[in-house]
Amino acid sequence: MAHCIVSSAEDILDKEYPVLDKGFVRLVDYLGGDDRIVQAARVSYGAGTKSVREDAALIDYLLRHQHTSPFEQVVLTFHVKMPIFVARQWVRHRTARLNEISGRYSIMPDECYVPALEDIALQSTDNRQGRMSEPAPSELSADIRARLQAQQTAAYDSYRRLIDTQLARELARINLPLASYTELYWQIDLHNLFHFLKLRCDSHAQKEIRDYAFVLLEICRNVAPVATQSFEKHVLTGVHLSGAELTALRNVLNGKESGLKGKELERFEEKIRSGTQL
Repeated sequence: MAHCIVSSAEDILDKEYPVLDKGFVRLVDYLGGDDRIVQAARVSYGAGTKSVREDAALIDYLLRHQHTSPFEQVVLTFHVKMPIFVARQWVRHRTARLNEISGRYSIMPDECYVPALEDIALQSTDNRQGRMSEPAPSELSADIRARLQAQQTAAYDSYRRLIDTQLARELARINLPLASYTELYWQIDLHNLFHFLKLRCDSHAQKEIRDYAFVLLEICRNVAPVATQSFEKHVLTGVHLSGAELTALRNVLNGKESGLKGKELERFEEKIRSGTQL
């Protein structure tokens, strides 16, 4: 199998998936798909040596048992446009290769992210790094949105005036806001992309990067549908239990008290109830 062509991936190559108000994700290229994972796992040559059902079972087995190297044989390259504050979270995943537009060479466009009214919320009272799930009152949200836009406009106007003085671009850009959009090419293998999605599709991730993550997940369904289905089943919608939690579950199944108390019991019960990793 010298080259693996996936028809559903071919159909979406270079398709622009809009995200947020001005961003997007595009699949630029891909290397391999489900067949490549199977081939790498069996270290065999030629297609059709096993049935589709057996191939799917093998992929599911590999993912359940965390045999990750065959998934690394599949590589996806994306063109992504996102606000800088999203990019700063994005690049913390150091298992990818990327190239970002440079404000030292290019004039930065007048494009900043402005959250929709329903996405403007107050600071969470129980999560120091997140917002409340309910949006702020409509009048307050409208006022905040207007303030954000005014600050962005002032910052970009100042940037343009500095550019007009012939100031070096690398200096003129330094006061641009984190809401400014940037673009990058991002190449990552499927195993590490799944890890990215596990973290960034989670409800604890910031809403804006979650929006991008779910678009990436949709693209994965087109490139490696069987592998992505297994990932969603076993990882994305699953939870891990500690040794103590596994013992507690056995106790409950046997009609006994769980044996957990306090915060440990609360976390255990919330995992079972919500399916959220805590």
